[in-house]
Amino acid sequence: MKLILMGTNDFVVPVFESLAKQHDIIAVFTRAPKPMGRKHILTPSPVHTWADARGLKVYTSIKEFNNVSDKPDMIIVFSYGVILRDDVLNAAPCINIHPSSLPKYRGPSPIKTAILNGDKDMDVCLMKMVAELDAGDILMRENIEIGENDTNAIMESKVSNTAIEMLDKYLANPEKYNAIPQGDNAIYTRKFTGADEIIDWKNSAQQIHNQIRALGCGRTRINGIDVKILETRIENANLQIIKIQPSGKNPMDWKSFVNGLRGAEIKYGE
Repeated sequence: MKLILMGTNDFVVPVFESLAKQHDIIAVFTRAPKPMGRKHILTPSPVHTWADARGLKVYTSIKEFNNVSDKPDMIIVFSYGVILRDDVLNAAPCINIHPSSLPKYRGPSPIKTAILNGDKDMDVCLMKMVAELDAGDILMRENIEIGENDTNAIMESKVSNTAIEMLDKYLANPEKYNAIPQGDNAIYTRKFTGADEIIDWKNSAQQIHNQIRALGCGRTRINGIDVKILETRIENANLQIIKIQPSGKNPMDWKSFVNGLRGAEIKYGE
């Protein structure tokens, strides 16, 4: 099958690699390179780097869609981050991989939102794309568990593995799967910012644990030191800090950080 792939983030790469082993990839669309690091060096997306290594044609603007000379049988979209225009949606069946229990958690951050809200599981959906955001009919749906200590990165890996299996089944016989409308009561997610990482110590231990594993860290002050809490656990309903990074230093375990306080009483948020 002739496919156009559209995606950007690193957890997309295993899915696209699986597709490239079985199908003819006629083009790859991804986000344009962005300035990264302190020196703001223009860096291509993980999907861009993967496509270049495979010798595939890469486009970094959806406005270039009409430059693709060959006609695809299908367009596969996964964590692309770009709104598709009618000329793309009408060119071939557009199938989106969306990691949420649609219509729950449409929008840009479904995995992080599920973890932040303390959900115990989530779906991975194959969806027919339409002009409205994440509103298309569902072709396939698979449920996966969210473990009590699963982070966003762990769940992204689970989603990728599940998506590979789902696409293998779907592309082998697309006519077998009926499109089912999502229904009403859609819930929309938002993009998270650095402000969402700031810990409110009035929240419960579970809420703080969910915040850290969803967003990758929690920012606070401990004994006057700016820190990022990188890993936590819940033990007997209490928050246990596992890994922490003081400002300007490398990550360390909690015991090493406490030893550096030289016996001082620990004051959170101060």
